Amino acid sequence: MKVGTLREYLDIITRGASRDAEIRNLLNEITVGETCFFRSLAQLDALRKSVLPKIMATKTKIPYLRLKLWSCGCSTGEEPYTLAMLMMEDSAGPLKGWTWEIIATDLNDRSLARAKEGIYDSYALRNTPAHFQQKYFEPRDEKFAISEDVKRRVAFSRLNLRDESKLLFMKSNDVICCANVLIYFDGESKSRVVSHFYNNLLPGGYLFLGHAESLYGVSDDFHLVHFPGATAYLRPPPAPVGGVK
Repeated sequence: MKVGTLREYLDIITRGASRDAEIRNLLNEITVGETCFFRSLAQLDALRKSVLPKIMATKTKIPYLRLKLWSCGCSTGEEPYTLAMLMMEDSAGPLKGWTWEIIATDLNDRSLARAKEGIYDSYALRNTPAHFQQKYFEPRDEKFAISEDVKRRVAFSRLNLRDESKLLFMKSNDVICCANVLIYFDGESKSRVVSHFYNNLLPGGYLFLGHAESLYGVSDDFHLVHFPGATAYLRPPPAPVGGVK
């Protein structure tokens, strides 16, 4: 849609008949999607060696062994596909007998379309270990296509974190990864989103943020947990009946 002035454009996105469609187009233009596979190795190491084993240990008493991970602000798909590859690597080992799912959401329609296509250039794979490149990618016209087996393990959908009604349905997560998204929110909006993250995590679940992000002054509900080279936020499990001895 062509407009002659900024005032005319403002009228369109604030009260025009095509307001919702124009805002969606605007968000597609201005949202940043810089990422890569295996972007935060220290976080991934903490997830694989510490976080998931702790969560699994608390779930062994229930009959249905299931894990759910949410990649929030997934951009073009590198993060959730990385998680899927790591889970697939452990399926015959620590995860044997477990079912798991990875939900990936983003605001940008174009990024989601690229994620679902699953084709990347070499720069996106710059941190990817050779083993994973050989096992889970196929060369395609000077680019790399993620394998269909990996693609099937990730469910992509569009989600605006300001849409609280939709956030109410993102329940029962064991892990939420939301790197470099909350930095674009004001304090009040950030607090609301983090409150939803807390409620959408199962007790004993973990929230991972970007390296430069913190919940200081945002929420006191989580417990900060330190790992070698990384941090995460724990939704504390319920206190034992009778209190801690």
